[in-house]
Amino acid sequence: MSLSTAQPGANPRSGGSTAWRRFRRHRLAVVSLWVLALLFAVVVSAPALEVMLGLDADAVNLFARMAPPGAAHWLGTDELGRDLLLRLLHGGRVSLLVGFTAAVAAAVIGATLGLISGYFGGRVDAIVMRFADGVISLPLLPLLIVLAAIDPGKLGLPEEISGSQSFSLYRIVVIIALVGWPTVARLVRAATLSLRQREFVLVALAQGFGPARIMFRHILPNTASPILVATTLTVGNVILFESVLSFLGLGIQPPMPSWGNMLTGAQDLISEAPALALWPGTLIFLTVISFNLLGDGLQAALDPRSRRVG
Repeated sequence: MSLSTAQPGANPRSGGSTAWRRFRRHRLAVVSLWVLALLFAVVVSAPALEVMLGLDADAVNLFARMAPPGAAHWLGTDELGRDLLLRLLHGGRVSLLVGFTAAVAAAVIGATLGLISGYFGGRVDAIVMRFADGVISLPLLPLLIVLAAIDPGKLGLPEEISGSQSFSLYRIVVIIALVGWPTVARLVRAATLSLRQREFVLVALAQGFGPARIMFRHILPNTASPILVATTLTVGNVILFESVLSFLGLGIQPPMPSWGNMLTGAQDLISEAPALALWPGTLIFLTVISFNLLGDGLQAALDPRSRRVG
């Protein structure tokens, strides 16, 4: 049995069942989980639906601009005559990919720095936490706008990289990951400060294990709950930030669709075709609120002291 999970009287299966029962009592979180599961299933099926309908999401048809919903185009077409449903699904794949990738990357950075800070303490802890405080104190959205507006060519990146269609996606992920780690770092640090005095850590020290093994093998698994909750909440925030940046023309660049740049294309056509803004805006709202409610439900389920139910 691993030292990190060997607790007197602990039953992992019983603990998991208890957490699941708590989560099921949080009705809004359960509904959000089903909504997100359905959304994921639909956006993943976008290529198959594209083949079934015999359409191309990027095919421009100026003779069918802003067509109403019909048998050929279930939600109609956009300002360039492209199928709106397929654009929404492909945009959802991009937005969700950015959200998950950036949130996981920020969690990895934050968990690593939080472990180091909490385990070693002293000057190392002071340096890491002051750096985290500095990042947290920065106005996040203006900072993201400034970083996203930097010309990659002036940074010495080759034209074939900076000019590629997927570069804007990678840039958003990197930028958000670099500024989104402090929340996870502070949570993991607090948990590590408590765990490093526990018996299983002291036993590992007595057996001569090194700091890296103790931190990542024995302490990190016991900080999984706050990391999971923080990452879930971060996904919704990242999707919102990506949508804002794409709406401002600094995020995902056309022709690659995202819900944010779809709103950009629709902003001048609100009076003529309000559905072009309504659909991506509704999906952004639904996804972000679902992730936030899911995070609340996980926090209530995984924190034994919590009694919140929805």
